[in-house]
Amino acid sequence: MASLTLGAVLRRAALAGLFAGVAAALIAFLVVEPRIDDALAIEAARSTSDEEPLFGRTTQVFGGMVAAAAVAVCLALVVGVVFARVRHRLPATTDFGRAALLAFLGFTTVALLPALKYPANPPGVGDPDTVTERTVQYLTLIAAAAAVTWLAFLVHDRLSARPWPPAYRAAVGVAVAAVGYTALLMTWPASPDSVPADIPAALLWDFRLASLAELATLWTVFGLGFGLLLTPRPVPAAAVA
Repeated sequence: MASLTLGAVLRRAALAGLFAGVAAALIAFLVVEPRIDDALAIEAARSTSDEEPLFGRTTQVFGGMVAAAAVAVCLALVVGVVFARVRHRLPATTDFGRAALLAFLGFTTVALLPALKYPANPPGVGDPDTVTERTVQYLTLIAAAAAVTWLAFLVHDRLSARPWPPAYRAAVGVAVAAVGYTALLMTWPASPDSVPADIPAALLWDFRLASLAELATLWTVFGLGFGLLLTPRPVPAAAVA
């Protein structure tokens, strides 16, 4: 296994995170923002206040895209630290495979499971008085999902010391993760908010799918980009000669 310093890993992770953030921002602009506009129109029709928003829609959209890129870079640095710590223990034969596996686990833990339990809602859905409660539920679910993922990884790692075929070790690790994730989804408290009657089901469904697509794009581009940046460039045959 080739040696990589922490600095080298973090530089590659940050660059891949920037690519991923830009890709996610484009998906947000093309797919998510139109759904937000539809929801804002419903919210405006419902509101009786003439107060203008602090920031206009153009500023909100541009700020959201910049924030998506910044969050992606920060998230990539965290994943880079984790990769540097557990690189030699990840069940893959190449750094590309290790990076892709870690990105998949990150998407499952940070994006997919919370989206299944607490799917994203467009503007106009959600009581401002329950923001703290919803935030605590969301963050604690992510923390618990990360613990389950780590437990499944430890089980797979422990089984590596036994003469089990790799497929059996992988199956046991996946089973532990699946049981743990299912238990979390069943036992974690439900969202305290209900969907207003004036929000169409089609708009709600489209917004949630669009939001998940944005996260899937971020993690997919990051995993592929990080893996490619970690892969050594092929040496031309003429240079070898």
